[in-house]
Amino acid sequence: MPKVGSSTVNCLFGIIKPSGPASMSVVNSLKPLLSSSSLFYAENLKSKKGGNSKKFSKRSLKHMIKIGTGGTLDPLADGVLVLGIGEGTKQLGKFLDCVKEYQTTCLLGCETDTYDSQGIRVREAPWSHVTRTKIEQVLDSFRGEIMQTPPIFSALKMDGRPLYEYAREGIPLPKPIPPRKVTVHSLEVVDWLEGHSHQYQWPEKTMSATAKQKLKQAVAGITGSASSTALDDDPDPKSSTDDTDGGDDDKPHPPAFILKMTVSGGTYVRSIAHDIGHAVGSAAYVVTLTRLRQGDFTLSPEKDRDKSCVPWEVFEQAIKENENDEETADKDEQGHRKWENEVLDKLVLYEPSNSS
Repeated sequence: MPKVGSSTVNCLFGIIKPSGPASMSVVNSLKPLLSSSSLFYAENLKSKKGGNSKKFSKRSLKHMIKIGTGGTLDPLADGVLVLGIGEGTKQLGKFLDCVKEYQTTCLLGCETDTYDSQGIRVREAPWSHVTRTKIEQVLDSFRGEIMQTPPIFSALKMDGRPLYEYAREGIPLPKPIPPRKVTVHSLEVVDWLEGHSHQYQWPEKTMSATAKQKLKQAVAGITGSASSTALDDDPDPKSSTDDTDGGDDDKPHPPAFILKMTVSGGTYVRSIAHDIGHAVGSAAYVVTLTRLRQGDFTLSPEKDRDKSCVPWEVFEQAIKENENDEETADKDEQGHRKWENEVLDKLVLYEPSNSS
């Protein structure tokens, strides 16, 4: 456990983000908790409203600790999220371009506007011909240095606007979405899930004619658009539904496949799943996504330099304690609460005086 003084602790540590909330929502829920701790900012103990450590006035919000992330995760995604505190935020840039490891579950036979399960259904495609072997046979074309086109439903900006605004508002893209060079260091199928062995279903909501028209307007005049296939007519539904088991109400039960990959910064896992679906003559989108590693921070430490992450449940409990009455929370002989000891055990101190 690193030794810390009574002033601001400048550090990095990893948390295990849950699926559901956006990364910044997680950060915002943590900020009052961390700011209430003398571990991170002793001066905050003097700036609390009425001396109550769990309440902050608008004026005292300026005393909140400085906190940032080393790259966000989609709301759907869970796993490693690196946080920087105080001057430790200056080290976060290196986590944007570092090697990352992911595991993702991809469902066949359907394409969504966002390439994941939080989007809406825009296209169905045949899937009964796809096997694990067929998936594995196309993976070589996705390994190594590849050119990848980000999805139009992403936060990347073009001429100052996020790409998703062009798609949702029907604003023509001023130019094609530029492909980017990324590196897929490793990529493998780690499991194959037959249709009735999983609970995943295609989204019920489909793209409306109005939304589809707006998407057409956004990509009008741009050939080879990453989103052009979303505008294709649906194939014969009989070709995309497996009825060999007498499925209930003709609901599709396509298989899913689980990929594990190690990639460079800037790689879109959603795009890899989407493009693999096309490569096997079908469609696919992400239904689960876990970041297993970001730099040295990992869910499963194996090497001496590996850093483990603080489970989100630890913070959930601490936030509840703060909302009730922080003073009744159990503390050790050093005056640290459970969550503070968890962070202390896993943080990496950053000394500004040693920075360049």
